[in-house]
Amino acid sequence: MDYAASKLAEEKVFKDPVHRYVHVRDQVIWDLIGTREFQRLRRIRQLGTTYLVFHGAEHSRFSHSLGVYEIVRRIIDDSFSGRPEWDNNERLLALCAALLHDLGHGPFSHAFEEVFGTDHEAYTRAILLGNTEVNAILRKVDIGFPELVAQVIDNNYTNQQVVSLISSQIDADRMDYLQRDAYFTGVSYGHFDMERILRVMRPRKDMVVIKASGMHAIEDYIMSRYQMYLQIYFHPVSRSAEAVLNHILKRAKRLSEEDYQFKFEPVHFRPFFNKEISLEQYLALDESIMMTYFQFWMDEEDAILSDLCRRFINRDLFEHMDLNPEEEPERYAWLIEQVKAIGLDPDYYVKPDSTSDLPYDFYRPGVLPTKRPIYLEMPSGEIRELAEQSHIVSAMANNIKTDYKVYYPKEIYFSD
Repeated sequence: MDYAASKLAEEKVFKDPVHRYVHVRDQVIWDLIGTREFQRLRRIRQLGTTYLVFHGAEHSRFSHSLGVYEIVRRIIDDSFSGRPEWDNNERLLALCAALLHDLGHGPFSHAFEEVFGTDHEAYTRAILLGNTEVNAILRKVDIGFPELVAQVIDNNYTNQQVVSLISSQIDADRMDYLQRDAYFTGVSYGHFDMERILRVMRPRKDMVVIKASGMHAIEDYIMSRYQMYLQIYFHPVSRSAEAVLNHILKRAKRLSEEDYQFKFEPVHFRPFFNKEISLEQYLALDESIMMTYFQFWMDEEDAILSDLCRRFINRDLFEHMDLNPEEEPERYAWLIEQVKAIGLDPDYYVKPDSTSDLPYDFYRPGVLPTKRPIYLEMPSGEIRELAEQSHIVSAMANNIKTDYKVYYPKEIYFSD
């Protein structure tokens, strides 16, 4: 039998707290899950430093990737199958792209990428197309299949209908991480009626649409996303932990450049310090290894590196104040002086930070949307963009919220 069409003798299932079960019948999907590159995602947390705020948030990008795959499988097999607008020849491509979309994420990816300038999307592509177990399996489907999977994940595949399942304003990626992150952080914000949304999704030429009767379920989904960003993803304590982590990596990089003699040699970090990173070296670094370094670096002779690692390991994090340094330069300069006064280097003990997000990223004059909009199919068959029909979404669409904070050591006592 053709490898692309081959099925397992018996369906495999993963017990999942969000979707109850993740179902696998395709041999290709089962083989991809077993690769070393996909198994590595077990050692990368989905929410980075958020576990230091919400102690249950220990879930991995492995479980999230399975969840995204399961949602796409349900959309295709339950909602799209048999409809003339859906080409079932695209099924395996969509499932593989869903499963592998986060393959290139590194440890604590956002803080890590800020210091070392790496790009997880570029590494996802490198894993798909490089000398990897994932690539070998995809090539068994067809020699050009890895490139097609990469195109879907990169949002430039010719059939935007397939891309929309993975990357749009309402895609399987967002639908999984909102519910999964809400579950593991223990909050109620991220819950919405996904069952209803899946029932009203329809394939149309080069797009996926929502039946107009499902608009209120979509409004609930967008509100859930808005609340999750404010309450979870932008939580100031998690951002404080990222600030400390950022400065650990920045300090270790500086010491390496100055030929500092580490007690515990940063072997896994050297390629990143030197910006000569092979794919194998990138894949060899995960969060368990980073935490091991931080444990050992607490005993380093360098006082800054030692102290920052101690703070991160023991959750002795920075305090924060609401402050935009560009708008209040005198207040920011005063804070810098306070840090210097207690004998600390502000380069490593002060961190300005800003976060912003739109719950529905579509209508912003002069700015191209980063995701495809949500389209409603009216009873007449006419296609309309969501914000044209929903007063709630229209009101939220231009409401970009930017939050400015500065993080500093809690040894400084004052009221902001």
